[in-house]
This record gives sequence, structure tokens and C-alpha cells, in this order.
Amino acid sequence: MTTAVPVTATPPTPQRMVTLPFVAVTTSMLLFFLYVGTAMVATPRFVEFELGGGEIGIGLSIAAFAVAAIAARPYIGRLSDRRGRRSLMTIGALLTALSGALTGFVPNLTVFLLLRLLTGLGEAAIFVAAATLIADLSPEGRQAEGASYLSVAVYSGIGVGPVIGEWILADDRYRLLFLVSSVFAVGSAVVARLVPPRVDRRNVDVDRGGPLFHRAALAPGLVLMCTLAAFSAFGAFIPEYSRSVGFASSGGLFLLYSATSLFLRLFAARLPNVLGAHVMVSIALVSMLIGMTILATVPATWALWLAAVILGVAMAFNYPPLMAAVIDAVPASERAAAIGSFTAFFEIGSVAGGLLLGTVAEFAGKRSGFGVSAGIAVVGLVVLWTTLPRRPVQRPLAR
Repeated sequence: MTTAVPVTATPPTPQRMVTLPFVAVTTSMLLFFLYVGTAMVATPRFVEFELGGGEIGIGLSIAAFAVAAIAARPYIGRLSDRRGRRSLMTIGALLTALSGALTGFVPNLTVFLLLRLLTGLGEAAIFVAAATLIADLSPEGRQAEGASYLSVAVYSGIGVGPVIGEWILADDRYRLLFLVSSVFAVGSAVVARLVPPRVDRRNVDVDRGGPLFHRAALAPGLVLMCTLAAFSAFGAFIPEYSRSVGFASSGGLFLLYSATSLFLRLFAARLPNVLGAHVMVSIALVSMLIGMTILATVPATWALWLAAVILGVAMAFNYPPLMAAVIDAVPASERAAAIGSFTAFFEIGSVAGGLLLGTVAEFAGKRSGFGVSAGIAVVGLVVLWTTLPRRPVQRPLAR
């Protein structure tokens, strides 16, 4: 029988939210998602035109990434406990950098898909480790606030990265774009090493078994899955649908949605801790329902602008309180495993929503897809109020 071997002492509970380690983690994630955003604008075109993969190839590239990330996340939670959070962040960023640097030189779709698997593993490693480390570093009762700030770094990278990517890519500078994006990933790994050892929690039990999927993540994860599945219609259908109602480009809609979401996550970050998960996620899902209903029923330019704002509210208030609900439900020693299980629902929701809504849109049109998304939001509300345990609201400490 093997006993637990503590490698480092449990770090003291922090009293301030914004510390140097906190800034190091969020900066590392900003750089990593600059990589993601920069590469994102080139990947579909590269698959379709350079590798001859067509629409099927694009779908396979999305599936390869998602399958690898979903399969790896439960294991990554354990590795994060055993090897340390910053080590997993570093390894994940470097794996992704390697994959990105090689992407522009692949000879065929098969090799590209293998690199997408590697990218999925890397993204899962850095995201789970960073999210867990942010939870470790957040003052007690303010984990949702910490998750909000981390998500600002994520969405800022995804928002700015495509602008950089379009500028670099021009007509067909794929190799240069993928190499430059990899530099962001390397920078993410370097910054991750600035996290000091005293906050790099390791909770080692070399023979600890137990299920790979943590049951505390199930109810919050199902709610998150519904939110992301519903929202997938916006990203998938708006670029083309907006043109059918008079827009020259959908860029302004995405910018307005992103700005609304980022503003609320930054300046209303403490609301989830004050109001609790049920209230905040209900606001998010009702906003999703209203926004998608507007898109499904009103084919007008003003309606798309209004829906973009409302959906920004929906996406601002779903992930942070659900993440906090997972953290509150488990002891610190199980935090990484629970977060690894919970974050797998990001890919599950996106893939499931894409498949379902894509099929609906193919046979019944995009507005029908928006209508089904509204229905998924209702399902999310039912799941929220019937499965997620009610817990006392933890009032945040004064700054």
C-alpha cells in the first residue's frame, strides 16, 4: 500500500486577487490564445485549398482537435496534481508551438490531422493547468471572479489574433503565419515559467485511482454544454446569414458581441460570487434564448445588432459561475481532476451543437437553426435548476 507523498507544501490562501503569479498565468494564456486566434484564420483555407481537403477535411480537422482535447482532459487533471500546474502549462504550450511550426510544411491532410491531435493535447494541458492554478491563486469565495479575469485573457487573444493573422497571411503566406503563431505559443511557455514554485501546487498520491471523470463536473458541465451548443449557431451561421439581410461583412457583429462579453467579464467579474451560479447562469441562458429567438424571427439589420449584444451578455455570465460551482464542490486535492472533467464540455458542446445545428440548417435553413438553439437554451435552464446543487452564496471579501 502506497501512501501519499507531499512534494510541496500547500500554498497559503491568497488575500489579493491580482498578484504576480496571477498576472503570469493570465499573460501566458493571453499569448497562447493569440496563437489560437492567429492560426484560426488560416486553418480552414489551408485545409481546403493547400491540402485539397475540402469541407470534409475542415470538419475532420475540427473533430481531430476536439477528440484529442476531450480524451486528454481527465488524465491532465491527474498529471497537473502530480507534476505541477506550471509544468503542464509549459508542456502544453510547447507541444502546440511544435505543431504550429510544422503545420505549414505538411505534405498531406493525414499528417495535418496528426498535428491537430497534438494541438488538441497541448490546448487541453495548458487550459486545465491554468484554470486550476487561477483557482488556487484566487482568494476564498472569489474563484468565479478569478475565472472571469482568466477568460478576458482568453477572449482577448482570440479577438486580436485573427487581426494579426489576416495581416500576415495576405494571399497565401501560410508558412509564415503558422511560424509567427508558434512564437506566441513559445512566449506562453516562457511566461508560464515565471509562476514561482511556492504556488505550483502538487498533490501526489502515486497509486491514487478512482474514475477519470469527476462526478462533481457533470451537472455544471451539462449546463455549459447546452450554452455552447446553442451559441455555436452564431459563429457558424452569422457570417453568411448577415449578408442575406444586408450586411457587407459580419465582422462588426462579432466585434460587438466580443466587446460586450469582455466588458461584462472584466467589470462585472464579482457578480457571480455575489448572486450565485443559479441566478447568473439563468441570466445567461435567458439571454441566449432571447438572442436566438430574435435571430430566428426578425430578419433585419437592427435585430442582428441587438442579438449580438444580448448574446454577449449570455456568454459573459455562463462559464465563470459554473467553474466556481465545480471548485466549491470538491476539496483542493481534487480540484485539477474536477476542472479537467468540466472543461471537456467546451469541446463536447461545440461539436455536438455544430453537428446538430448544421444538420438542421442544411434541411430547414439557418433561421431554423437559430430556433433550435433557443430550444437548447431552454434545456440548459431545466438542467441547471434540476441537477445543479444549490449552495450558499459566498460573499466576496472586501478588497
